[in-house]
Amino acid sequence: MVVGMASETPRTIEHAFRCAVVAAFLLLGLLSPVGARSANPKPPHSSQRGGIRTPQKKRAVQSFVLVGAGDIASCKEPEGARATAKLVEKIPGTVFAAGDLAYEKGSAEEFKNCYDPTWGRFKDRTKPALGNHEYVNPTAQPYFDYWGAQAGPRGQGYYSYDLGAWHILVLNTNCNARRVGGCGSGSPEETWLKSDLAAHPKACILAYGHHALFSSGVFKWHAVHPELKELWADLYAAHADLVLAGHEHSYERFAPQDPEGQADREHGIREIVVGTGGRSHGLLGFATPNSEVRDWQTYGVLKLTLSPGKYMWEFIPEEGKDFRDSGSGTCHNQ
Repeated sequence: MVVGMASETPRTIEHAFRCAVVAAFLLLGLLSPVGARSANPKPPHSSQRGGIRTPQKKRAVQSFVLVGAGDIASCKEPEGARATAKLVEKIPGTVFAAGDLAYEKGSAEEFKNCYDPTWGRFKDRTKPALGNHEYVNPTAQPYFDYWGAQAGPRGQGYYSYDLGAWHILVLNTNCNARRVGGCGSGSPEETWLKSDLAAHPKACILAYGHHALFSSGVFKWHAVHPELKELWADLYAAHADLVLAGHEHSYERFAPQDPEGQADREHGIREIVVGTGGRSHGLLGFATPNSEVRDWQTYGVLKLTLSPGKYMWEFIPEEGKDFRDSGSGTCHNQ
């Protein structure tokens, strides 16, 4: 009997020990925090002190494309406009048309038969400016009829719009035209320009029109237009970055300069003359001060990529030509 009890005791003790261990684990489970029993605990919220912070995605910088030229379509010589239209067709974005769009008289027939089959394909995304050939008709009526509200207030021809961080001003540089009233201080256009610029003090500024204040064109009466100096002065005071023009049937890029033509790398305006839309080629004379790049034998378009605080430019030539120009700059009002 004693022997039998001795043989059973170890089993009884072992069983009791196992039961005690299981009971202890069960008890610990009941007393532990809920999070400790989770198989996949959640990380601390990012707002908790000392917690794990999830990196925030950076906002994508949005850029806009502005592409175009001046001096474009002629029914007598349509090949140039056809060549540049092929370039614009491949470039998405807003199109600028810097005057003298339908040769020779800017008539309704010429807009229909010359401009419309080429650059007219991009009419819905075009922001036009008036050239002197549009004013063969004293009121430029066919131009305003063709473009409608896209040309700004009828009879004025100057207006503005925005592309992201950039404020774009379209100027009517035909200062002597009927209803324009000049471009000098206190004129309707100069008063509008000054007010419009004051309403956009932090924007990057770009302006375009048909005539240029600076150019190396052979005939200075045709190439250089000092009557625009007051408009340039307003743009300069507002820290404008770029002015685009046509009229001279060539390409010319100037270093940043002030309205007096003095080089000003820090605050100056960069002017680019791009009268290369396809009408014809025009000789350039000796380089005027601050002229950096020039070409008069290539049709093509200027492509601008406008981003917050900076811009890039690229002259894209017609097929078969190899002249190019490109670079970048920063926005004064960044």
